[in-house]
Amino acid sequence: MTKYRQSLPQLNNRLFLTDGGIETTIIYHDGIDLPYFAVFDLLKTEKGTRVLREYYSRHAAIARANGLGFILESPTWRASADWGVKLGYTPSALADINRQSIAFLETLRKEFETAQSPMPISGCIGPRGDGYDPGRIMSETEAEDYHSGQAQVFATTAADMVTAITMTNINEAVGLTRAAKAATIPVAISFTVETDGRLPSGELLREAIEAVDSRTGNAPAYYMVNCAHPTHFDGALVKVDWTKRIRGIRANASRCSHAELDKATELDAGNPAEFGQQYRAIRDRLGHINVLGGCCGTDHRHVEQIALACRKAA
Repeated sequence: MTKYRQSLPQLNNRLFLTDGGIETTIIYHDGIDLPYFAVFDLLKTEKGTRVLREYYSRHAAIARANGLGFILESPTWRASADWGVKLGYTPSALADINRQSIAFLETLRKEFETAQSPMPISGCIGPRGDGYDPGRIMSETEAEDYHSGQAQVFATTAADMVTAITMTNINEAVGLTRAAKAATIPVAISFTVETDGRLPSGELLREAIEAVDSRTGNAPAYYMVNCAHPTHFDGALVKVDWTKRIRGIRANASRCSHAELDKATELDAGNPAEFGQQYRAIRDRLGHINVLGGCCGTDHRHVEQIALACRKAA
């Protein structure tokens, strides 16, 4: 049964953490191969489920220890139709594992949630293509059709919302937002940005947010920025009207570009303590940004440093 769908607690300005770079953590730290970066596939086995439980538990425990909220983001970034086919999933099996991922997070919420640390569950939806490269850009209608299946499945579960992670272009973000709206489930849109702060498709972050709001009637609950180092987008986050729509950051640990990261053979974890201070500096300017986690190269150490740095400013 959904708990927060009608009133998302992160909209009340208290500080919320979320997890780090789940794919890079499991590949580089746990030594597990993830075809197509499909973390959800681990739920098929007892061992894989145990790895995921340990991963989420480390992050949720940090939030609870610091009296902060925590968003339980499902491991379903690759659990949409095209990627499911590549992994050998039938449509019904893919729907089942999306549902299973939310049920899995329900058990974790029961274990870790407290009155001081509310834990909404989010169904993660990734792009149809690559999270770094927009590739062929769908029409808004095509994007809505593509993402509606996963959004509708999440709407039948205990998920409180869906979060679109690593959106690379406006059309896909618009279509996905409309799919979530039709499924009557809240949606947050998180855009990938390059080292110059622009989307991979070339638009300014401001242009993307204003376009999605304009074409969907301000439907997203909020926006996020992800998959870039804080120094790549920090200059865009100034105190102006459009940045009020941004509530979340899931940054990369590395200062490298996406092209450089694609060629990398070793994980660049950056400096977790510095990372936390960079988040603190953003919150010092824009205190409404209150959903904080990581993306590529980050893990529980980065999230803990975010908590320590930003809790003091909360």
